[in-house]
Amino acid sequence: MRLTRQTNYAVRILMYCAANDAPLSRIGDIAKAYAVSELFLFKILQPLTKSGLVESVRGRNGGVRLGRAADKITLLDVVKVTEDSFAMAECFENDASECPLVDSCGLNTALREALGAFFEVLSTYSIDDLVKARPSINFLLGLEEHQPVVPAAPAA
Repeated sequence: MRLTRQTNYAVRILMYCAANDAPLSRIGDIAKAYAVSELFLFKILQPLTKSGLVESVRGRNGGVRLGRAADKITLLDVVKVTEDSFAMAECFENDASECPLVDSCGLNTALREALGAFFEVLSTYSIDDLVKARPSINFLLGLEEHQPVVPAAPAA
């Protein structure tokens, strides 16, 4: 299964907001960090805002922030909001009645099981997990000027 560019950048927006210590993240700053257009990010923000994953604050000093704590937003939450279809084969679609095996096909069963496993794994990772996995994320996103010094592991 391949996730869309929209899902990829939706996760990136959420990670930026989670890593940012400021109360609001500006779209221009997020666009600069990821080298994409603000217009593209605004398009992605619509479903995130509608679903409550992101809150938008309008005005001169406006921006966006997470709609709930980063540890309460799973990758599955994001994927369900940003992906249009999870049809892994045409027999997942509603018009699959042309196939005489649609009700008893082993492929359909196997793909549904695989999709369930995919969803299960996504549900175990939060935005907070992704941010904490990268100690230098704030530096990489331009949120701080100096990269933190990570102590070396002791020699064995």
